[in-house]
Amino acid sequence: MSKCYRSKLVGAFGCPIDENPTGVMEEAAFKAKGLDYRYLTVKVEKEDLEDAIKAVKAFQMKGINITIPHKVEVLKYLDQLSEAAEIIGAVNMIVNQDGKLYGENTDGKGYLKSLTDRGISVDGKTITVLGAGGAARAISVECALAGAKKIYIANIEKEQGEELTKLIRTKTGTEAEFILWDTAIDVPEDTDILSNATSVGLFPHTDQKPDINYDSITSCMVVTDVIFNDPNSLFIREAQKRGAETINGLGMLANQGALNFTMWTGVEAPVDVMVETLRKEFQLA
Repeated sequence: MSKCYRSKLVGAFGCPIDENPTGVMEEAAFKAKGLDYRYLTVKVEKEDLEDAIKAVKAFQMKGINITIPHKVEVLKYLDQLSEAAEIIGAVNMIVNQDGKLYGENTDGKGYLKSLTDRGISVDGKTITVLGAGGAARAISVECALAGAKKIYIANIEKEQGEELTKLIRTKTGTEAEFILWDTAIDVPEDTDILSNATSVGLFPHTDQKPDINYDSITSCMVVTDVIFNDPNSLFIREAQKRGAETINGLGMLANQGALNFTMWTGVEAPVDVMVETLRKEFQLA
């Protein structure tokens, strides 16, 4: 058989996207597994999204990550959605299956994997989610589908928070309750898992933390943060002071990337390589 000089292509579409580190992580994983894949980080403006999706097919790309501002708008160009993506109403990755585009949302799945890696199940648990944006939608829907008993949604914007709460109830059957986050709130006493799904604490604002009563966190809770840079966030440190088990956002980002990797390649992802690559990229090693 003659040698093939054509690499398989994946990548990311978004705007802004210049500071997205996913490609570094995925390229390291391809190298570790000896796969001839290339990850293209591509700036795509809103008005160019349709052409960009056509290019996925024209270039016979294996798939693509979708980031802001395209996660919702891209749905109209897809042939099929996963159950979670359909409920969430947004995708963050696409798989090109012989010209048919399948949309998935791995944000929440990466979150669940970070929990199960620590032996933690959401089945029958009460979850409190801070925020109601894209990350919060993905996390809360996946937790509901995985058997969570109840989900509290705390959000500053009432309409957005109530909409997500209603979505969880009607689409998954899981009990959900909205908490208006207009002041420093107490974490509900029956919370098993507390998740910061806001961007508060993300670099360069590492001196910030969500406005909650941290003394309402107990040692019986598991506390998670989607912030991956700096993963040792103030939120995480405050929870540790109260004796809670904590999970930072670095592993969640790597697990999300690992799911993308496997869906595109059919090969088990080298998660350890991906985590280490991110640590070096963020100068945490």
